Amino acid sequence: MIYLDNAASSYPKPTHVITAMEACIRDYAANPGRGTHQLAMRASRTLFEARSKAAKLFGIKNCDNVAFTKNATEALNLGIKGLLQRGDHVITSTLEHNSVRRPLEFLHKQGLIELTYVPADAQGRFYAEDIRPAIRDNTRLIAVTHGSNLTGTLMPIAEIGQIAKEHGIVLLVDVCQTAGVYPIDVEAMNIGLLAFTGHKSLYGPQGTGGLYIHPDLDLVPLMQGGTGGYSEWVEMPMTRPDRYEAGTPNTVGFAGLLAGLTFLEETGLANIRAHEEALTTVLHQGLLEIPGVEVYGPPLGEARVPIVSFTIAGFESHEIGFILDKNYNICVRSGLHCAPLAHETVGSIEHGLVRVSIGYFNTAEDIDAILQAVREIAG
Repeated sequence: MIYLDNAASSYPKPTHVITAMEACIRDYAANPGRGTHQLAMRASRTLFEARSKAAKLFGIKNCDNVAFTKNATEALNLGIKGLLQRGDHVITSTLEHNSVRRPLEFLHKQGLIELTYVPADAQGRFYAEDIRPAIRDNTRLIAVTHGSNLTGTLMPIAEIGQIAKEHGIVLLVDVCQTAGVYPIDVEAMNIGLLAFTGHKSLYGPQGTGGLYIHPDLDLVPLMQGGTGGYSEWVEMPMTRPDRYEAGTPNTVGFAGLLAGLTFLEETGLANIRAHEEALTTVLHQGLLEIPGVEVYGPPLGEARVPIVSFTIAGFESHEIGFILDKNYNICVRSGLHCAPLAHETVGSIEHGLVRVSIGYFNTAEDIDAILQAVREIAG
């Protein structure tokens, strides 16, 4: 089997991620923060180490400002709903995943917030300066992805962050497609809220994610419940990360995330990016040379995350995905990718696209195989 759906979830996982999860559930899967006995303390230590490595990856000075969640969607909901108040205005882009768009639209349709979409161009390019005309006196939040899960667009986050800083606006960034591939520094980029998932290029398991919350921001917790400490308080404590982590955490999952982050450190961000970019370029170039194939997103040679989306004349995207799976044993993602506005932006809403997303464990042979399969299908 050839797996080329890493933008949805990376596969396979590094061996020691699996080993770490097995060790946790076998040796110390007690409840972290809910006791002082040795197993609870070991579980707590695992969460602390995972939190510390995540903070280091994103240039976060104090790891207590990283709240763990079950995925990036929960993190985005916490950031959006915890920050915004009635009458606030939000700016976002037309490249967003539904995990950003839907919570914003939910608040907008309730009449709680005003919402402006700044469009990308037909090739998925987004320009930071296009945000300026959309800014109002009541603009509270700019919410954007760092890398489009459809077009591969790499957003100019540092430039957007500078604009946000100039106007005193909070910048929320979804880094699901870039964390573990591109350097991210919340201080240098002026990011106030950063949502990440553990199961993509951080090499952890599903059910792990988190939200960085700038120390000057106070969010309303998304949930209320047990935190282990401060049990005598009727309200959620103000201390971080407890304030935003009600309930028993996924200790086994975060043990896996810790191992994934360790693998990332040992392998090196630059090495991972170089490998994935090289394969992405070969794929992009190869698809462009096949008659009947149309490639979407930024042109060849422009920076992009390791994603290439395409269609073949005469085929629906789901049909192509089915053929690749059943006839060639190649796993890709077809359809609308939870990003319908992005499809409207690039003109593919009627037929959807086939998305090929490359990971660190893919090889040149994998790319050769899918290019040959596409040639035969298009032939």
